[in-house]
Amino acid sequence: MSLFLQTIQKLSPISSGEWAKAKALFLDRSYQADEIIFSAGDRPEGVYFLTKGIGRYFYIDSEGRERNKSLVKAGGAFASISSVVNGEQSPFYTQAITPCDVMVINYGDLIRLSEENKNWATFVRRLYENLVLKKERREADFLMLSARQRYEGFLAEFGADSDLIPLRHVAMYLGITDVTLSRIRREMAMT
Repeated sequence: MSLFLQTIQKLSPISSGEWAKAKALFLDRSYQADEIIFSAGDRPEGVYFLTKGIGRYFYIDSEGRERNKSLVKAGGAFASISSVVNGEQSPFYTQAITPCDVMVINYGDLIRLSEENKNWATFVRRLYENLVLKKERREADFLMLSARQRYEGFLAEFGADSDLIPLRHVAMYLGITDVTLSRIRREMAMT
């Protein structure tokens, strides 16, 4: 059984037979560290399921500064919902932080699978639920937690993978400066 199928089955009981029928709709792609997966202004039509590596969503503001929207690890996904649903340009970039492998499916094909099969419908529903839950937790973290608490939460979420993410990306993700992150790490005896 493929690692990707095991990841899918964490959200829905897709059988080996159901996977065999759908497998041809997924494309296997690899990205090198720092490679852009899709850019702001693009209209990506697919959902990119990360099977290996760590990536990020980010914006570039009017002054040319990058702002991390989200970090994604294996088991997560990249997509521009405004692009796949409304055909709009993506407002953000996605990038591999480490070498990444993804399985890509056209969003229309994913929706057709969900319309034809209850287990794929469950998969899509849970995918959206997880997206909303992650966004809800992130908003609450910014409103309710200190910078140190957000960093501790990041360490708990990413575990050993946290060492693979450059500290500047971690600081951006947490909404703090590099200096503040260094101070927090020093206080936690991590430097």
